[in-house]
Amino acid sequence: MTDKIKKILNPWVNREGYDCFGCCPTNPYGVHMEFYEDGDDVVSLWQPRQHYQSWINTMHGGILSTLIDETAGWVVFRKLQTSGMTTHLDVHYKKAVSTLDPQLTIRGRIVEQKRNFSFIDVTIENSKGELCVEGQATYFCMNTEKAKEMGFEECRVEE
Repeated sequence: MTDKIKKILNPWVNREGYDCFGCCPTNPYGVHMEFYEDGDDVVSLWQPRQHYQSWINTMHGGILSTLIDETAGWVVFRKLQTSGMTTHLDVHYKKAVSTLDPQLTIRGRIVEQKRNFSFIDVTIENSKGELCVEGQATYFCMNTEKAKEMGFEECRVEE
């Protein structure tokens, strides 16, 4: 990451009913992701846990897909300043991810936009910098009025 990295402030915190599995810090079952802006990228540094395993000491593929999907959403929140929803998610598992790994780096960026759709590439690397999972998300982006109706106002970074 560059030295110009900035923490993205979670715009949903303190909203009534907010309990996202991906990013809510108080969801007891969630993955508690936090995000940073690093140039054109949105990045999450995340620590695996044993209770997210499929096989012994191996991360569950569904949780890895969740990390990709959630990151894609935050790319849209921060970079496009709107909300929306995933319409397609394509995930390719390259290397097993250990639940004992001290930190994963999840990195996403917009690679293309067509009308209301954004195409976002997301990668997951282990603490050794090895590419473990690649994902491509297609995200339907709401117009400003609809995003506000759904409770989205803005997504800022810390100063």
